[in-house]
Amino acid sequence: MQPVHIAVVGLGYWGPNLVRVLHELEDAEVVRICDRDPRALAALHRRYPSVPTARSFEEVIADEEVEAVAIATPVGTHFELALAALKAGKHVFVEKPLADSSERAEQLGAEATRASRVLMPGHTFLYSPPVTLVRELLLEEALGEIYFVSMSRVNLGIHQSDVSVAWDLGAHDFSILRYWLDDVPERVSALSRSCILPGVADIAFVNLQFGSGTLAHVEMSWLAPSKLRRTAIVGSEKMVVYDDTSNEPVRIFDSGVVLRDPQTFGEYRLTYRTGDIVSPRVDTTEPLALELQNFCEAVRGHVEPRSTVALGTDVVRIIEAVERSLDEQGAPVAVERARASTPESAD
Repeated sequence: MQPVHIAVVGLGYWGPNLVRVLHELEDAEVVRICDRDPRALAALHRRYPSVPTARSFEEVIADEEVEAVAIATPVGTHFELALAALKAGKHVFVEKPLADSSERAEQLGAEATRASRVLMPGHTFLYSPPVTLVRELLLEEALGEIYFVSMSRVNLGIHQSDVSVAWDLGAHDFSILRYWLDDVPERVSALSRSCILPGVADIAFVNLQFGSGTLAHVEMSWLAPSKLRRTAIVGSEKMVVYDDTSNEPVRIFDSGVVLRDPQTFGEYRLTYRTGDIVSPRVDTTEPLALELQNFCEAVRGHVEPRSTVALGTDVVRIIEAVERSLDEQGAPVAVERARASTPESAD
């Protein structure tokens, strides 16, 4: 496959990782790096001296050699930059979340369709081998009916000044839930607190209710004594613990509770089943490499992106519902449905 010529825009926290991985991919070639900060630009240029630099985004999208743009800038700039790149005929990879509103995310999707260009939101955890393994278990219905999912994503830092913890960390877990359950919650309720920066929530507790009956609870925080990336999925047949920081990232528990038919009125007997614990082998390939490879193959027309515009837009809708619940002191609020149909790509 002919390498895709990609420009990386935004060289703050995540942009250098995009440059590093793209530089290592056979199917990609970094042909421009761009940032308004000359220090960030100079620092990365020392590592990749053969890659041309730019401080102007307009210069990047005017470059005919650039086929695609990878955007790793603050959330509030995603819409403007992605739209300009699509209008210039470029394929676009934009870090999560896709945009700062679902309406703008839908506009980007519509423009990508009109321009016949790939638009892919950067939900890296969809490419994590443990997350993929859990999805396979769910597709096989190996866990039975899913009762509830409990997720914790906490650490000390990195505080963002432009978005709340829901827009930052929440986007990860909401994308994973959307990918696993292939559904959007009907209602959410949330509580948060701004402990360090006034007006910027750095902890949040979110409850999600799905039409299937599944409940999910997501705990997220930039203010915790240790890093925790742990999810428990409880089903009627089996249970799974996914721990992103563990040497055994996925453990399957053959455990559960059985309510037997009562023999007499008022007699209910619960049988607790504790079986084997299985820790399957999990591939160790870096998720970001799998994600960017998927983007390059999508640009060349070989596959559809796993991280679709529809999924990315749904994640933004969930975050918006969380924000509305916070404005209403934690009251349950409905998650808005799509205003216009966005075709979902096959996995």
